[in-house]
Amino acid sequence: MVGLGESVWWCRRGDRREFRDRGVFLLTSVSDLCHPRSVQKNRPSLAVADLDFEYPEHLVATERARGQSRIMLVAPSGEPAEINRRQLLSMFRPGDLLVVNNTRVLRRRIFTDQGLEILFIRPIGSERREWEVLCPSSRWKAGTEQTINDANLRFELVARGRPQTLRSNVALSEELFERLGELPLPPYIQKARGERHMRAADSGEYQSIFARPQAQTDAGSLAAPTASFHFDQEFLGELTASGVSIAEVTLHVGLGTFLPVTVDDLRDHVMHHEWAEISADTVTAIRQTKESGGRVMALGTTVARTLESMHLGMLPKTTAGSYFGETDLLIQPGHGWGVVDVLMTNFHQPRSTLLALVASFSSLERVKASYAWAIRQG
Repeated sequence: MVGLGESVWWCRRGDRREFRDRGVFLLTSVSDLCHPRSVQKNRPSLAVADLDFEYPEHLVATERARGQSRIMLVAPSGEPAEINRRQLLSMFRPGDLLVVNNTRVLRRRIFTDQGLEILFIRPIGSERREWEVLCPSSRWKAGTEQTINDANLRFELVARGRPQTLRSNVALSEELFERLGELPLPPYIQKARGERHMRAADSGEYQSIFARPQAQTDAGSLAAPTASFHFDQEFLGELTASGVSIAEVTLHVGLGTFLPVTVDDLRDHVMHHEWAEISADTVTAIRQTKESGGRVMALGTTVARTLESMHLGMLPKTTAGSYFGETDLLIQPGHGWGVVDVLMTNFHQPRSTLLALVASFSSLERVKASYAWAIRQG
């Protein structure tokens, strides 16, 4: 099934050629890997209403389209055109570096006996009894408990807001989440399917082929880096055979990526921190690619934000040459790209920080016009 959940768009600055398969952008940029400066202060004004567009929910993809992702080419003039996978492969060049996110999605979504859906974000303190969560707290009456009797679990709502704070009667381990929890499918997929619960096939389908076990068992994402869903081992084999290298970074997807924007001006949106890490080997690969004239190609917005966070000095550097830490980078039109030359990403929802990031590669007007063209094609 192909829909708004899958797409790649290519956009190159310089010669102004632009391509797209719901998620890929080509862009020339400066080569310095780290150039510390403040980026969160004095951001330019951007009306969130300008990030709105017609969003036909019937086009939302609810399953992976293994090997069948549709690709749209956006030329400098005229209407976009659809191209095939072979043409997409030909756009990669020997010496390019494809950077992917190796995070894995955690089974942190719990349904209580009362029917309340709770997404457990992270523990507060070492006891793992108090948690940051997201839930429809308006349905949680003050002074009442949510329960899972089969597991002898009782939950008390300690603080409302976004996110909320919950207290459990026992410590909540990752083993318990693996046994009782579900993968946190995005609400738009649940709505498109007309189902709240994950399907059996989602256990494998909602993990990317790059997902790796993390050193800490509780380290992982609350949503998948979905741009990776368009790549399979066959395509990766063709890429590497053509001289394209592959490197990994980690960004554990959290509220910073998917929390809705509720303000009128994007300058006022508070980005939540997400953990990011870039190994010394990946840093070396990026530097060598730049020095040899190759392009650094980010597979997804999470990779793009990780690499740009390093460039802007937002991730501390270790003595071993790696970078890691938490980032709250919000990329919007006006951002000066420092590492990423090519971005591959899906379609994104209206009024989102991800759409603002995509618009920073070209222009908001061009992005919205291309979205409208793709929607007309169905």
